[in-house]
Formats: sequence, C-alpha cells, structure tokens
Amino acid sequence: MKVFISSLITSFEPFREAARSAAKTLRHEPVMAEDFGALPTSPQIACLQGLRSADLVVLILGARYGYAQGSSGVSPAHEEYLEARGAKPILMFVQEGIEREEQQSKFLSEVQAWQAGQFRASFKTAEELKDLVTRAIHDYQLANAAGPLDATALSDAAAALLPKAHRNNHSGSPMLHVAIVGGPLQRVLRPAELEVPALADALYQQALFGEPRLFTRAKGIETDIEGSALFIEQEGGARVQLDELGSLLLRLPLERQERGSRSSFAGMFAIIEEDMVRELGSAIAYAAWALERIDSTQRLSHVALAASIEASDHLGWRTQAEQDVSPNAGTMRMGGGQERPLARVDRPRAALRFEAQALVEDLMVPLRRQWKS
Repeated sequence: MKVFISSLITSFEPFREAARSAAKTLRHEPVMAEDFGALPTSPQIACLQGLRSADLVVLILGARYGYAQGSSGVSPAHEEYLEARGAKPILMFVQEGIEREEQQSKFLSEVQAWQAGQFRASFKTAEELKDLVTRAIHDYQLANAAGPLDATALSDAAAALLPKAHRNNHSGSPMLHVAIVGGPLQRVLRPAELEVPALADALYQQALFGEPRLFTRAKGIETDIEGSALFIEQEGGARVQLDELGSLLLRLPLERQERGSRSSFAGMFAIIEEDMVRELGSAIAYAAWALERIDSTQRLSHVALAASIEASDHLGWRTQAEQDVSPNAGTMRMGGGQERPLARVDRPRAALRFEAQALVEDLMVPLRRQWKS
C-alpha cells in the first residue's frame, strides 16, 4: 500500500521521518516529496501526482502553515488536503503543546470541521508520532480487510439480539436499540470475567463520562447478570448489555433533556431525525471503545450492526427544522401492528472508528424509509 506523507517539510524532518518509518515498519511504501528527485514537472504537480497514486494519506500538522502557492493561494499541505478530501482516506496527526501560526490554526479548524469520520490523534514527540502512525495504519488495514465468509450469519445474530416487540405496543419515550455482534463468533469473555466489578465499572464510567455519553447523571443505575450477559441500565433510560461473545446491545432514549433536546410535549408527535443520527453515532462510538476494552488483540475482526426503533406507532418522522416550524403539531400515524423497522449493516471492525459517519447513514436511512412507509 502506498502511504502519502503530507506536512510542512522545512524544520519538520524528524516528524516526517517518523511517519516514513511507521509506514515501512508495516511493509508499506511511503510516498514523500523528498524522494521524488529530478522531475520535468514542478514540485507542486509532482506532489499532487504522488498523492493521487497513493492509497492512504497521513496528514501531520504542526505550528507553521508554510508558504502559499501562487496558483492555489494555500500552502502545499493545505493543497494536498483539499486534493485528498473526499477522495482518499486521511489519517490526521496534530502536534500539541505548541503555538500555531494564525493561518495554521484556521487550516486545522477547517480540517476538524469536515464531518467525514476521519481519524485524528495528537502527539508531542517524533517517537510518539511514529507509534501513533503505526497503529493508525494498522487499524486502517483492518478496516479494509476482506469480510468474513459468513457475514449473513453474523448479521442474523445481531438482528436476533434486538428485543422483539411491535412498535405500536410501546407507550413510553421513543427508544433506539442497537446490537453490535463481533465475528468470527467466539467467546471472548469467560463467565468469571463478566462478573469482575472492574468491567462493570469501566462500562458504566464510559457510558456516564465518555464522549459522547450514554447515561445521564440525574439517574441511578442497576447492574446485574442475566444468563450470559452483564447489563447496566438506568430506569426508563439507557441500557448497556454485554455478553460472553463480546456482543453489545444498547438501548438509547431518543429524547435527551440534558443535551438540549426538545421538551417531551414538543417531541410527542415525531421521531426527530437529528436525534436518531446523534444516538446512532453514540452507539457506534461506545461499541468501538467497548470492543477495544474487552478484545484489544482483535480476535473479533468484523462487526455486524442491527438497529430498531421502539416507539408508539402514531409518531411520525421529522427533521429538527420541520419540528421547529410547528413544534406542537404533527402528523399522527395509525397503528397497524407492524413489526419494528429494522436496519442491518456489516463491516470490518475498524469501520467503527474510520467509517462511523457512513455506518450511521447506512442504519438511519433504512430506518427512516421503513418508518415513513
């Protein structure tokens, strides 16, 4: 795999060499401006051609912005980023503990504002950068590895983990259920490990204080073992369930008062699309953390996700903008006794980190289509 190293060159040589070393350690080919030699084209064209030939871009941002190119008006690294954005996967590494030039701060803000689920890590030293780049490239490889031979069975297992109910039988607040099943299917936690208090504590702490958080601070929790699964839940609210296979079942309220969501009265007529997107993103982020916690050696290389909505059948589906226009009115649905809408997707495990936004869309869009139909 070709890995393009993008950064300021002058005075940044130790960090570029660290990135080069990381790529070569994993037996990949680093593509760097320093190696182009004499070419009939300008350095600018040569760099962009090198980027286009690469499979992956490592973007390293430090204190200095660099000199603006006459044709583009931006620095070489900025130009390379614009060329790669939307076309190449980007792994971004940001130097911390420094004072940035104003243009560099603006560039960093631009990169961070781009909502594409790209990877980002911070570093201080060249040695730290090398370790981070090595791991990020390795994880990216896993995210693009071939899928399991029996992806259908994995997806079926995720769907089977969802609670069975008719959506029009639900009279409480709307809930989102997300099941995440890792594969190949195997036991990753022994029964005794599931009962270790430190595991429940870690799951709870991440759900309460992690970003994004699943639990609210205003409610207590209940923790217990049901069969081969550990669960932690807040009454009428979020629930985390983990079993010996490393499978997760998350229940997330679609109305979060402490996050600035609408009032219960204003939201009683519809499921709000932005709430759905937010909670799906929260579930995926939590699953990525939890799998790293219980299976750091990545015995589970793939994941299947299934999602369903538990809500009264009369609720419609709206965007937040539509809700804001008429918050106290809406289209009421008539109960028909249908099964809940269900969405499924399967990916290599590292997609939980590198393709989070795509996973959210691939789950949300089918749920929206089925709920509105």
